[in-house]
Amino acid sequence: MGSSAGFRRRPRRGSLQYWHRKKANRETPRIRVWNRISDVKLLGFAGYKAGMTHINFVDNRPKSPTKGEEIRVPVTILETPSINIFNIRLYSSDNYGKKVMAESFADNLDLKLAKRLDLPKQRANPEKLAELLPKASEVRVLAYTNPSATAISKKKPDIMELAIGGKDVNAQFEYAKSILGTEVQIEDIFPESQLVDVHAVTTGKGFQGSVKRFGVSILHRKSHSDGRRKVATLGNWMAKTWRVPHPGQMGYHNRTEFSKQILKIGTAEETPVTPKGGFVKYGEVKGKYALLSGSLPGPKKRLVRLTFAKRRRSNVFPALDNVEISTIAQQR
Repeated sequence: MGSSAGFRRRPRRGSLQYWHRKKANRETPRIRVWNRISDVKLLGFAGYKAGMTHINFVDNRPKSPTKGEEIRVPVTILETPSINIFNIRLYSSDNYGKKVMAESFADNLDLKLAKRLDLPKQRANPEKLAELLPKASEVRVLAYTNPSATAISKKKPDIMELAIGGKDVNAQFEYAKSILGTEVQIEDIFPESQLVDVHAVTTGKGFQGSVKRFGVSILHRKSHSDGRRKVATLGNWMAKTWRVPHPGQMGYHNRTEFSKQILKIGTAEETPVTPKGGFVKYGEVKGKYALLSGSLPGPKKRLVRLTFAKRRRSNVFPALDNVEISTIAQQR
């Protein structure tokens, strides 16, 4: 059929990988499946997207065609202040999924948490949760970020749930107790050169038509339809038309970028990363940051969550030395 005269291949406009294109419920991205590891430690972290730049270094990949040569790689800067652990949760599993059995809050709760949730007056003792461990299937913790330590003019912290690695529930509980009420840094979870999956809510573009949303062709100027920026036919009247590109919400979706590599973790005091004039629509990176290869979903100042990568990648950079970070002005 492909070689017949007059046949023109026309792939469908728009991917059905994500359908329906639903607006995210909240700006903090949701993680449905965690990549389990054998080590008993947190399986995720979070940061705020500052912007992009590029770094120069000598390619040290063994099988790279540019091995030994100086190359330039685009990177995204995430400002990664510490996160605070303030809650322990025990989960039970049945045929209908997982349910929260019990939870315990830390004693030294920050008052800025009251901007996000109602703090309990009576807080359970973590030792009482140990009695329920035989019935528990998993232990998780709740953490909040410190956006006030960044250039973001934001007072309310972002709250998220983090899973813990390992298969032994008792080991997970002991680890959760050890970090309850403490601060966790990004290097405590992810080393440099680690592959991670990036979860974020994309830039919202509002209600858009089928041309911008799916890339359908604009009709001919002599078309007899009511307009040109629309689908010519919606198909059978009696059939469902969800496969036909329709107008609707575009952007502000939960999306995941797989296998991004953490090329460098540093602090602004030791190695400045802010370009001259500051990042556009962000400002100056003052604290700890992480450089991730390539671009990440979401606009500036958007919360980005990191988890251990589910997919392997062959062209991974080993630990990098003598990295030169570009600080060319990005002001327009």
